[in-house]
Amino acid sequence: MAKALLGYVGGPDPRLLAEMRRLQQRVQDLESELTRMQAENDALAAVADEQRLLSSIDVPQREPALT
Repeated sequence: MAKALLGYVGGPDPRLLAEMRRLQQRVQDLESELTRMQAENDALAAVADEQRLLSSIDVPQREPALT
């Protein structure tokens, strides 16, 4: 009964299984890319915060260089 409802009699379609494996691999690839990009974004945000902090320090006058 279940096979008739699904539309197949001879078991799972190999093309469908291959497509499922391909899509699962693509999802894994995209998830790893997302993780890598989030880590890169966090690193860039930390650098930007550091630059913002350094530029916010007000130095009224430069000190003379030692000779």
